[in-house]
Amino acid sequence: MQNYPATALVILAGGKATRMNGVNKLLQRFDHEIQLLKIYSAFDGKVQDIWINSHRDYAQYSELIPDIRCFKDNSAGFLGPLIGIQTAWSYVQADYILFIPCDITNIPQDILPRLHHTLEQHPRSSVVYLNINGQALYPFCLLKRSSLETLNKHLHQQQFSLKHCFNDLSPQTLDIQNAHLTYHSLNSFEEVHDYQNSLDS
Repeated sequence: MQNYPATALVILAGGKATRMNGVNKLLQRFDHEIQLLKIYSAFDGKVQDIWINSHRDYAQYSELIPDIRCFKDNSAGFLGPLIGIQTAWSYVQADYILFIPCDITNIPQDILPRLHHTLEQHPRSSVVYLNINGQALYPFCLLKRSSLETLNKHLHQQQFSLKHCFNDLSPQTLDIQNAHLTYHSLNSFEEVHDYQNSLDS
């Protein structure tokens, strides 16, 4: 029995992956499973619905998961994850969304109830994000619908930083320690290589 409010999951996969020659990281196999399947299986049955924020490869997503839902940013130009987060509220019915980056390496156990618990302890906060081994991972976050006004304000001002936007939402952090984790997300082929080597060691 879930003891947290209805929540949607949105996988953020709308970037250009410039340092990886434009490959779709959500369709890569960084460890033992394709990223999309790894993320989906971690949250299937725990969230109301699952969406992908992406501008391409919808057919390939549907081949892997027939009932997956997708949406594009409501502004063109690859302006960063804040656009995808703001756009998500136009599609999702739930009042809470868990956002997760497509290149995540490790998904902590019971992360969704732990994030909800953090927000419950701080009613004035509209966002909680992960801090993994001392590094802020802003795109791995749980937001309330009440954050939308602030998201809109920052985007109207052409301000695209998640950090700066979250600072206006009374942010909370959930600290995760994992001594075996080399990278919490992967942004280059070199990082992928190092990460895969760490799995084999």
